[in-house]
Formats: sequence, C-alpha cells, structure tokens
Amino acid sequence: MSKLLSLHAREILDSRGNPTIEVAATTQYGVVQASVPSGASTGKYEACELRDGGKRYNGLGVLHAVKNVNQIIARKLKGVDVTKQVAIDQLLCKLDKTNDKHRLGANAILGVSLACAKAAALCNGIPIFKHVMSLSGAKKPLLPIPVFNVINGGAHAGNDLDFQEFMLIPVGAKTFGEALQMGAQTYHMLKNMLRESYGKTAINLGDEGGFAPQLKDHREPIKLLLAAIEHAGYDGKIKLGIDCAASQFYQKGLYHFEGRGVSSEALKNLYTDLVEEFPIVSLEDPFSEDDLDGFADLTQIIGKKCQVVGDDLLTTSVQRIHKAVQKRACNALLLKPNQVGTLTEALEAYQVASKANWKVMASHRSGETNDPFIAHLATGIGCGQLKAGALARGERVAKYNELLYLEECYHLRLASWR
Repeated sequence: MSKLLSLHAREILDSRGNPTIEVAATTQYGVVQASVPSGASTGKYEACELRDGGKRYNGLGVLHAVKNVNQIIARKLKGVDVTKQVAIDQLLCKLDKTNDKHRLGANAILGVSLACAKAAALCNGIPIFKHVMSLSGAKKPLLPIPVFNVINGGAHAGNDLDFQEFMLIPVGAKTFGEALQMGAQTYHMLKNMLRESYGKTAINLGDEGGFAPQLKDHREPIKLLLAAIEHAGYDGKIKLGIDCAASQFYQKGLYHFEGRGVSSEALKNLYTDLVEEFPIVSLEDPFSEDDLDGFADLTQIIGKKCQVVGDDLLTTSVQRIHKAVQKRACNALLLKPNQVGTLTEALEAYQVASKANWKVMASHRSGETNDPFIAHLATGIGCGQLKAGALARGERVAKYNELLYLEECYHLRLASWR
C-alpha cells in the first residue's frame, strides 16, 4: 500500500536564481514533491552539492544530479516501502559509495530522501511533522521559536559588515502567532529607522530578506536592533542573535575583521564584551571551522548565558558533533539536512546533540525554495528553534506561514527559550 511507484527529478531555480533539484515521489495515494536548498556560506566539511560545471548557468546547473535520480536512484528504489526511511537512506548512501556523496550528489540524495518522507506521511494520512516525530522518537511536537535574520552582512549582502547575520529572537512570545507578530512589527520599525537615518538604499534586501545597509562597525546593527525593539514596544521580550560566520573572514591564522587582522584570543574578548553589554543569547560560528580551541574557550566563558552554535564547525555531521562534545567546543547545533545529505543522518545528528544536552536550531539555507519541510522538521523533533530568514521574500515567509497553519490546525504549543 505504501510502495514507491516512481521517482522523477527536475531542475528548478532557488531564491537566488540558481538551479537546484526538485524530486517528485509517486505512490498510489498521490504525488509529493521535495526541493533542496543551497548555501552561500558553506563549510568545507559539508556533503558535496553536485553541480554540472561548464557555461550553462555559470556552471551551477544540476542536470547531472537530476540524471542520477532519474536513471540510477529511481530504478533502485522503485517498489520500496516509503515508510522505511532508514532503509531508504541507507540504500542511497550505499548507491553513492563515497563519504561526501560526491558521486550521486548530496542534493540528489536529499531530494529523494525528503520526497520519500513526504510520501510516507501521505500514505499514513498524517502531517509531515508527525511522521518526523515517529522517525526521531520525539515525545511531543513543539513549534519552534523563530529566529529572524533582519540585518544581513558577510556573504549574504553587498555591504562591509563582516558578521553575516544579526537576528531577532522573540523569547517572550507565548504563541507562534505572537512571536511572528513581534518579529514583523520590529522588522518594519527597523525599516523605517534605516530609511530615515541612512536613506533609501539602506532598506535594500540581502539574500535572506534582511536589510543590507552600508554599515561597517558590528556594534551599529546591534544598537539599531535594540532601538527598533524598544520603539516597537517589545523591550526585554526580544533578544538578539549573531551569526558571525567567522570562517568567511579567516585567512592564514588571523581573522580579518573590520580592516585589521586579529587573533582568536582578541576575537574571543570581543565576543565576551558583546555578550556582557548586549542581550545576545545566540552566537553562531564565532570562530573558523577548524578553531576548536577558540570555540571551547568561548563556550567556557559565556556558555551559561549565551548559546554557542556550531554550523561550519559541525556541518550536521555525527562524527564532528562527537568531536565537539568531547572538546566541549560549543553547546548548540545548527541542523541543516543538506549539509549531510539524508533525513536519517540529520536526525541522528539531532539525537547526538540532544543527548549531550545541547540546544538545536533547525535552519534554512540562503538559497531557498518554497518547500516548508524544515518547519515540519523543527516541529516534529521539538528542537524549539528555527532560523528561516527575515519576514520578507516568499521562500522565507513560506516557512513561517506553515508554522501558523500548524499552530491553528493542531493547537501546538510554542517552545520556551530556556
């Protein structure tokens, strides 16, 4: 009854206008589709996103990944029981035969993995988040606190900010709808303040829907956000997060930050001062992906008042998470399924992090699609946090609107920050 009748992949465009892959899975209950996002700020330990090269789409085409689904994977998976997610994902990894999935492409493999998960939910007559619950062993679903990237820098914008994301975190919300309202009203207040203070170009949007004003000093956006929060009437109810994406400005042993080369020690002191001075409760990738000592030293100092999130450091890899746990290098995981390539592996990464009593933040990518799967993933595992961009651009809002739908239809509770 839940047999896979067919798989079909095709090339579509993501939110940056670059190709990505969409996979349709057909069972007797109907057709479901899953699409795969792509990152701009990517860690070197991520699974391989297969691109075609050549002149077409500036080398970013994914027709080879599409072909791998349609001519290799589809034939092997035809007739499998789509509810057997672990077996499907293990077969996908076996077909690829490489550690980083460069033969078939992590984008091809993930598209199939997610499409089968959606098909299983349809066959069982349940929403996707409940199917995710059954796979993860989570006790109850929780709507995640949304983490809004409202000022963009680094690889996500064309300004001089070295830090990549400055985020609003509505920790004082009681429901998801209230969290969304708090974020939206503060976002629009920030827009008005930027226009009045810096001119119309300051409200141009970056890749994730956040504003990209021509700022240089990392303290400027922090102060702007705090002023917008206060004017919107949410002082104390919205805290701040920063994605430093430090691997992007690390080179030859130094962090090239705001026009000068600084050491890991100096950067640690800067972060310590920021967390002491401002209501920052989340700090992501404060050091490069190989600077475990920097991560560990900072976590020891600020870890009780601020989560230190590993993204490029961990790349949703069970092996790298184990290493970071042993080193006490951070206390939170950024969960991105496309960094590892299958839903099963992403859930294993979540379980290892949770067992270590880490926080987990599910996350989109900067090159997104309208697929809201990540909203169901965050809800189903009950991780309590979801980073999905600003409150603009359809591919970001799609995730937030899906969570509104889940709150209304299933009366789900919003997670608490602590």
